[in-house]
Amino acid sequence: MTIPRRQQISLAHTRYYHCMSRCVRRAFLCGKDRFTGKDFEHRRQWIEDRLAELASTFAIEILAYAIMHNHYHVVLRVADEKSAHWSNEEVIERWARLFSVPEGPVSEEASSKWRSRLTSISWFMRCINEPLARRANREDGCTGRFWEGRFRLQALLDDTALLRCMAYVDLNPVRSGLVRFAEDARHTSLRARIDGRGQHLAGFRDTAGSHPGRIAIRQHEYLKLVRWSAMAVRLRRRGRVPSDCRHLLARLQLSHEQWIREISHYGRWYYRAVGSVASIEQYCSHLGQRWLKGGGAPKSCPAQGRTAQSYS
Repeated sequence: MTIPRRQQISLAHTRYYHCMSRCVRRAFLCGKDRFTGKDFEHRRQWIEDRLAELASTFAIEILAYAIMHNHYHVVLRVADEKSAHWSNEEVIERWARLFSVPEGPVSEEASSKWRSRLTSISWFMRCINEPLARRANREDGCTGRFWEGRFRLQALLDDTALLRCMAYVDLNPVRSGLVRFAEDARHTSLRARIDGRGQHLAGFRDTAGSHPGRIAIRQHEYLKLVRWSAMAVRLRRRGRVPSDCRHLLARLQLSHEQWIREISHYGRWYYRAVGSVASIEQYCSHLGQRWLKGGGAPKSCPAQGRTAQSYS
C-alpha cells in the first residue's frame, strides 16, 4: 500500500532518511550500456555536482551517497533548526537559486511556504531528479520519463540504523562487483571524504560534545569499518577484525557476524524503516500499520513482516 510522503516523514520519530531513485526500466542511463555500447558515465558526475549544490541551499544535510549505473542512494538529515534562523531575505535568496522569484516585494505567506519547502525531502529529491532528467533527455534527443515515478524512502530510527545504512550505501559498488575496495568507487560519499571533497557532507563527531548534525562516531572509525566490511563482503568471510572495528561494533552491541549479515542482506531485510524493535513499533503505530519489514527483529515481534518489495 502506498503511504503519502507527509506521513512517512515524521520528524517526531527521526530526522534521518534513506532515499533511492532509479532510472526507468532499470536502464543503464547513468553508466555504460552493454547493449548499445553508449557510455553515459559522465551523468553520474552531474548527480554528484547537483547534490553538492543542493546541500548549500536546503536545510537538509547529506550524510552518505552512492551513484550507481541505473540508480542512486542518498542518506539525508532534515536540519530544520537551521531554517528557523534564516531571515525572510535569506529564504528568498536561497529559493531564487532554484526557481524564478517574482519581482517586487515577496509576501510573508510565500516566504513561509518556501522556507517549508527548503526543509522538505520531497522537494530536495525533486530538485535533483527533474533538472537531471531534462538535461539527459536533451542529450539523448528524446522526451519522456528518466526516473521512476516515486523515489523510495526509508526512515532511520536510531544511531545504529543510521550507521548501518551509511555503510550499506557506501558499499553498494563493492556488493555490485564494480570495484574490489570501497575507496575505489569514484562516485560515493566515502571517496569524497577520502579525497577531501566532502565539504558538502555532514561531519563526524571527531570532537567532544554533542551536535545535532554530527554522526555519532569518529571519521577514522567509520573509514576503517567500511574498508573492513568491504573485504568481508567481497571475500564472503570475516577474516581478522581490526581492533578499532571490534571496539566500535561492541559499542553498538553488534557481533562481527551480525554486522556483515546485515550489510550483505540490508536490501532484503529492511524496507520502510530501520531501527530497534521498540522504535519500529512506534513508527508502525504512526503509519497506522500492524508491522514493518525488519529482518533483525524477533519473529514474535509485531514489527516483523515480509513484503515482496525490497531495495537493491
